[in-house]
Amino acid sequence: MKLYRFFRIPSLLCLGGCVLLSANDNTWGQTPSQESDFSRYAIYEKTAPRPPEAEPQITQLPLEIEPNARIAFIGNTLLERTQQFGHFETMLHQHLPNHRLIVRNLAWSADAVDLQPRPENFADIEQHLYHEKIDLIFAAFGFNESFAGEEGLGRFRESMSTLVDRLKTHAYNGRQAPKIILLSPIANENVRKIPAADRNNKQIEVYVQAIRDLSIEKKVGFANVYSPTLSAMSQTDNDLTINGCHLNEQGDLLFAQSLFREVFKTSPPIILEPLRQAVIDRDRQFARRYRPLNTFYYTGGRNKEYGYIDFLPAMRSFEQMVANRDERIWAIAQGKRVPAKVDDSNVAPMPPAQESRGINEWMSPEDERKAFQVDPRFEVNIFASEEDFPEIANPIQMRFDSRGRLWVSTSITYPHIYPGNEPQDRLLILEDTDQDGRADKCTTFANNLHVPLSFELGDGGVYVSEQPELTFLEDLNGDDRMDRKRTLLSGFGTEDSHHALHDFTWTPDGDLILRESIFHHSQIETPYGPVRQQNSGWFRYTPREERLISFGSYPSTNPWGVTFDDWGRHVASHPIFAAAFHSLDPPYPQQHPAPNGLKAYSGTCGHQFVNTPAFPKELQGCFIKARYKPTNRIEIHQWVRQPFGYEERYMGDLIFSTNLSFIPVDVQFGPRGDLYICDWYNPVKGHAQYSLRDSRRDRSSGRIWRVVAKNHELQTPPKIAGASIPECLDLLKRPESELRLRVKRELRTAPPDKVKLELDRWVSNLDPKDSRYRHHQLEALWVSRMIGQTNATLLKELAGCEDPNARAAAVQQVRYANPTQEETYELLKRAIHDEDSLVRMEAIIAASYVGTERALPIALEVFDHPIGDHLSYAIQCALGSHTLRRLWEGNDRSGVEKKLKQLKRTNDIVEPRATAQQSQFDNQPNLQTVKISCEPERMLFTLKEFTATPGQPVKIIFTNPDATDHNLVIVQPGTLEEVGTAANDMAKDPKNADSDFIPTSKQALILHATPMIGPNRKSRIHILRF
Repeated sequence: MKLYRFFRIPSLLCLGGCVLLSANDNTWGQTPSQESDFSRYAIYEKTAPRPPEAEPQITQLPLEIEPNARIAFIGNTLLERTQQFGHFETMLHQHLPNHRLIVRNLAWSADAVDLQPRPENFADIEQHLYHEKIDLIFAAFGFNESFAGEEGLGRFRESMSTLVDRLKTHAYNGRQAPKIILLSPIANENVRKIPAADRNNKQIEVYVQAIRDLSIEKKVGFANVYSPTLSAMSQTDNDLTINGCHLNEQGDLLFAQSLFREVFKTSPPIILEPLRQAVIDRDRQFARRYRPLNTFYYTGGRNKEYGYIDFLPAMRSFEQMVANRDERIWAIAQGKRVPAKVDDSNVAPMPPAQESRGINEWMSPEDERKAFQVDPRFEVNIFASEEDFPEIANPIQMRFDSRGRLWVSTSITYPHIYPGNEPQDRLLILEDTDQDGRADKCTTFANNLHVPLSFELGDGGVYVSEQPELTFLEDLNGDDRMDRKRTLLSGFGTEDSHHALHDFTWTPDGDLILRESIFHHSQIETPYGPVRQQNSGWFRYTPREERLISFGSYPSTNPWGVTFDDWGRHVASHPIFAAAFHSLDPPYPQQHPAPNGLKAYSGTCGHQFVNTPAFPKELQGCFIKARYKPTNRIEIHQWVRQPFGYEERYMGDLIFSTNLSFIPVDVQFGPRGDLYICDWYNPVKGHAQYSLRDSRRDRSSGRIWRVVAKNHELQTPPKIAGASIPECLDLLKRPESELRLRVKRELRTAPPDKVKLELDRWVSNLDPKDSRYRHHQLEALWVSRMIGQTNATLLKELAGCEDPNARAAAVQQVRYANPTQEETYELLKRAIHDEDSLVRMEAIIAASYVGTERALPIALEVFDHPIGDHLSYAIQCALGSHTLRRLWEGNDRSGVEKKLKQLKRTNDIVEPRATAQQSQFDNQPNLQTVKISCEPERMLFTLKEFTATPGQPVKIIFTNPDATDHNLVIVQPGTLEEVGTAANDMAKDPKNADSDFIPTSKQALILHATPMIGPNRKSRIHILRF
């Protein structure tokens, strides 16, 4: 009998190749050594124990707490944010200084009673309560549920009753049921951007009463924090919240004082600041144990690969660090002197990380440049590197400001924080003061950031991704140093830190686009209601309203790269023509269908359209894309109109690197028309392919490359910073899209009423004979929305003009039109019958935003016209959106479901018809048929092993539903590394870019092999017979 086992070849994984290894060679893919048993630090939903049942106990107020009590906070963002301030817990320790209380914050952004999304295999709240041996529970629910209004009140009462009954009848401490305090939601307040009190308080009050009534019925405690916060908000001119519903530090202190009075029926103590800081520090360390980054590797589908040795020892260390800080808290509460720093000398060291595969070659910047094969029309030089600026190590993303300076985010913390470390990531400002093409000044704007995968400048500060938060950094005194950080939104997924919240960019009309990729479960609490999404999708944030929406969620991978073309069409990588994917999400937790037949892939980072005179004329309108796998290169693509959308057409490489440590992660055009490339230079290429703690991950290198076109003069950058409003508006006539984006960032800082006044004057003076007249009008329409104004006359004119590009862009603005106005439906009706398919596409997408009963029948008229490709997909998503779907599902008089079935393409990958000879092989009586596939975005086979007897015929059906091309190779026992290394080396030659990565020099070691199959190849299926 012969045993076939399936493993991943490390080197080929970097190329996107799947490999099959024969015989009994199990050198690769072994389970890490378990000489030390760390399994008890795994808190998995599948294995974590559940509490025994117990008799309920009555909770009476004023509350009495036993010594050594263990207390948990559960619920929504109200309690989650207390980790930032520590006021209430500090009061508990001061009130009972000798009780040695233990407090654990298990609250989670946007949690509702009956909807608490978590990472895959993440233990539920009851398992965590049992793990922490909890005696007393503070529970905060009702705010997110209140957005369902009176209609949702019955469901809330039922769900809350069920939850309280479960909490009351289980012994989370192993001995008896817990005491329970139910908190009311706090009041909302009206703030500058959001009238949250007017929007929400009336419905919140109804839910407060429901919680009060339930507490009486269930004989548990109730703390009314709504009334005191409502009173305080009406008596102060200072905001107590950051956004109308989430407390700032002053508001949290008020909340803590109110909660203390409600629970203990006495006045709260005055906060002891050293104790509060100790509480905040302990909460910070506990959060890293409870809710770490890369949870897909801790609890999820990759916990068997590197998760065991990477995470569980770290969980042990964090538990020890948390215990040390509990001791410190008790000592301070009891008035004892403590050292300036916590003594963590008892924390056990982490075991060595696995280094089970080879890495790529490291080169100096000078030698790396020699490894570039450069398009002869261009020259490349190093703009900045670790040799001049060590702080530039591990650069991720770049942006130019209105003064022409290059901002760069860096992360040496990536992939996540390990015990004993703190975030050390930076946001840098690079300047070329003498204009010689090399940076000569580097300023650290911010440090101690937390894996800033993405950022965007605007509104007088910087928006930054800091998992699980969207933060805003501000320089208050003009010294180019951050003075204040604010958390704007929290609750974004942290399952995989290399494709969590990223791809920040401004839309042409002034919103901030954000995206997440596969594995993530995000739920963000906002003053407009909770926003939830899972397993990849997009978000759109409108700063002037602090409003977040989710859209375009569908089964994706881990793509990077986003931009907009000249007419505002969204371009990405997965999907490429992202403009077709803008319909609102379906009802949570569903996703839109996979875009079968439409080009989409991962392996790229960064997109920029060429529209600068400093680049060759023949490239105008093309776009530049950075690719890091399977080969490392900067590509040039055409942007080609098709009957029902756009697609890219590969033209060639601007740069091809034979050194695989070159990892381009962003591209940006500078203000003079030169191109900049952000190089995450690292011999270790891959997140899942190597141990997250692999010591060979380079944390000292980082390069920014500069590309200049030969025989083309660089431009003199126009003045943007400090320019007047009329000067800025005139710059919107320039062809460079990046320049126009920076101009609009500058306009955002001006008073909207003054911008509106000058904008109207500017539009009236435009020349209708100008070849770019319609585009100039469109820029005015975009600026109008950016400043929160409407221009119905201009919208109507553009939506009916002669240029289909302008019509489509104008119809896109109907998404934000007033659904109560007749003009909205007139615009939709005309656009849905437009002769241009992209105008119709924008109309069907806009209908999902309007989302009314009048919008649905208009949307269905799109079926009166030809449909295909991207338009077909846009129709499926629009009609499946949560706004339109509720209008037809269960009462489908319009036949929507039948129409959708006609549009959907089959997901099946069909085996090709066999030849006569192949059929004869397949009809053998003892044939062993094996079906193997690649798990999407998992770098795993669906089958780990199979057995066959000697001489038995074998038919392998190999399929690839992934977004990345893969192949399958069977090699001689013991030759896995040799073949894999040779295949890896093939990526150094640009001639192999589209090959099957099967090294001819190792043919004697290769028994069988398939060609590459996948979305960018001829087929997704291949059959091996032997």
